[in-house]
Amino acid sequence: MTARKKAAAEEKPPVQAKLSGKKYAEELARLHVELVKLQEWVSQTGAKVCILFEGRDGAGKGGTIKAITERVSPRVFRVIALPAPSDREKTQMYMQRYLPYLPAAGEVVIFDRSWYNRAGVERVMGFCTKDEVKIFLKGVPLVERAIVGSGIILLKYWLEVSEEEQTHRLQARITDERKIWKLTRMDLDSYGRWYDYSRARDDMFAATDTSVSPWFVAQSDDKKKVRLNIISHLLAHIPYKRMPRAKVKLPKRQKAGGYRDPGHPLRMVPAKF
Repeated sequence: MTARKKAAAEEKPPVQAKLSGKKYAEELARLHVELVKLQEWVSQTGAKVCILFEGRDGAGKGGTIKAITERVSPRVFRVIALPAPSDREKTQMYMQRYLPYLPAAGEVVIFDRSWYNRAGVERVMGFCTKDEVKIFLKGVPLVERAIVGSGIILLKYWLEVSEEEQTHRLQARITDERKIWKLTRMDLDSYGRWYDYSRARDDMFAATDTSVSPWFVAQSDDKKKVRLNIISHLLAHIPYKRMPRAKVKLPKRQKAGGYRDPGHPLRMVPAKF
């Protein structure tokens, strides 16, 4: 091996071992226990938590959010995924449509895409003007300072996926009928604009990655690892603790008291399995 090839080989990061399905399930179960503790802490203390998920199409935002929320209460953990703005909403102050969804006491709100649509898809796809993007990037740190100042714990995550993995995932949405609903016209239109999105992301980070509300970036080519990494990270950045819990004991069932099964014929679901 020449010196140049040896140096190039040494510069490459070591290939990490794949996470087995068993190990992933074990770690996720452990983290789910901690998320339940977080839920009880938020509920009992009246804490307010807001988590934003942004990233390229196919970066795994939906799967990560599902991993966070699958074992907690939707009454506490609320997922917000807003549709395209209505004609009326288009005339509002830009941030206006998002503010009503911010958490009240005892809530964790997760935005599956957020007000940063303006800095990303709206900019790249021409849904807003350059001046509107500039105004947004200048003003959003002030808004987020006010959000944090109101007592809300604000966490912002950007999921970064490689070109190759994004292509693989979007192609899977075409060929897998379970995933075809995930492939939108917007995904197809924006797929070829990789570097337009890169420039938009870079400008967004430069303007809005502040000490008050920083961005946290997670490499998401490995779906299992990124889910575990993000859950671990958000738990480490929220000062929750295990809350006291009364011991639970099932009460005795009441006696039949003369109850009899009704004679009405029931329409049973066929037992095909």
